[in-house]
Amino acid sequence: MGNRARFSWARLVSDLLSPPVVWAAMAFPIAFRDAQSEQQALAWALMYGTLVCLLPMLYVAWMVRRGTITDLHMREREQRIRPFLVSLACTTLAWWVLRLMGAPPVVPLFAFFSLVQLAVMAVITLVWQISVHAMSIAGAVVAAFAFFGPLWAALILPLVVLVGIARLHLKRHTLAQVIAGSALGVVIPVVMFILL
Repeated sequence: MGNRARFSWARLVSDLLSPPVVWAAMAFPIAFRDAQSEQQALAWALMYGTLVCLLPMLYVAWMVRRGTITDLHMREREQRIRPFLVSLACTTLAWWVLRLMGAPPVVPLFAFFSLVQLAVMAVITLVWQISVHAMSIAGAVVAAFAFFGPLWAALILPLVVLVGIARLHLKRHTLAQVIAGSALGVVIPVVMFILL
């Protein structure tokens, strides 16, 4: 019973703090930050959420239904390649559409940040599997720090440990894969913010 409860807890954390959920949740405060109206902010956040998060999730769900992918969290490295390509295409589209919509620079920048993270993860996935969950939540800490300050980053920081423990409990990743994902989640946005 203890193992089952632990599995349920870890699965819930993995689902609630999955990369599409984390990124979609971050899109709203980022969009509202510089918007002149609620309607503008909602339009930008929903566009980001639809293209970057929802469409790739629907593609994965469709692939699971067809039996091409074993489950939504894609435990097999080889099964992640096509979804990464779909995500890259959708995120590139989001970056362009948000710019055409006249969103303030911070919103397309967030889409570009997502695009770079996805591209790096897709390349790494060709040879090794690291935790996209750990990468996205660690990236959210950096984004929160950059856009909203250290208090918000400090509030999100414990979730990095929580997600890492959940992924280890589910035996979806090794400790090295979780640490590598977290490290990339920090390094990629920090480098981008320095360069941009």
